[in-house]
Amino acid sequence: MKSRPVHPNQLELFAQDFFAALQPTQAPPTPPQPLFKAPPVPPRAVTPPATPSSPKRHIQLGKTSLEYELRRSSRRSIGFMIDDDGLRVTAPKRVTLAEIDSAIRAKQRWILTKLSEQGERRAQREQVPTVEWVDGARLPYLGLDITLRLEPAPRSHCIYEQEQQVLRIGVAPGISEWQVQERVRLWYVDQAKGLFKERLDLYADKLGVQYSSVGISSAGTRWGSCTDQGAIRLNWKLIHYALPLVDYVVAHELAHLIEMNHSPQFWATVESIYPDYEGAREALRVQSLKLPSLFGEKE
Repeated sequence: MKSRPVHPNQLELFAQDFFAALQPTQAPPTPPQPLFKAPPVPPRAVTPPATPSSPKRHIQLGKTSLEYELRRSSRRSIGFMIDDDGLRVTAPKRVTLAEIDSAIRAKQRWILTKLSEQGERRAQREQVPTVEWVDGARLPYLGLDITLRLEPAPRSHCIYEQEQQVLRIGVAPGISEWQVQERVRLWYVDQAKGLFKERLDLYADKLGVQYSSVGISSAGTRWGSCTDQGAIRLNWKLIHYALPLVDYVVAHELAHLIEMNHSPQFWATVESIYPDYEGAREALRVQSLKLPSLFGEKE
């Protein structure tokens, strides 16, 4: 695959303030004006393919009634995952429900603390301003703020000019705002697919492992996942962040091909190919709370 040119400043984890200060090279901008004459038309609802649902269970932890999702797998131990959907427990098929409940109670302080922190982060994200879809809007891409240019055109088009850091969208007559948003979202996803494959190949070679497949996810806050069959899924929204943060998630998921847990051995494996994983993990956490909302529920 042809390597994607990377701006040298992208390799700095904490260069966000510098890039945010950059101004477009064009003439002084005029106040942004809406380009859409027709009222926004809501997108037609698309029913996603049906997927088997995992059973929901409840457990009483002191005064707290906790609901969690239970998944069975071939893993050797009970695992816990907390995201915007709450607590998810993955357990070996041989483990009884009573043993699962006992494991939850043993971890209840950690679980309740993480659920509380997750709720606080969700509240913070809800206060972040939403991007206005007008000519001259600034969009996050690989740690940079690129400029959106909306141009009247007989046919819709989507062109990224890397040197100018400009994404040009042709706005055909009668097009609605949600259609422009979807065109940009699909561009992001397409860029993510190519980048993820490139970075996975690079770090898999460093670690001496092979993954079986790579897929794209749009989970609320989960950046990646890896199955014991070697199937890796990465969140396309990582494309908003600087390359070192993308690489951290890639290294993290590949390390699960050796250690399907978060033990000290797992983190040592991550560190072997990504030494500053702690700094990248914290940077990703902090920046994810500051990222402007682009697509609302569609994101």
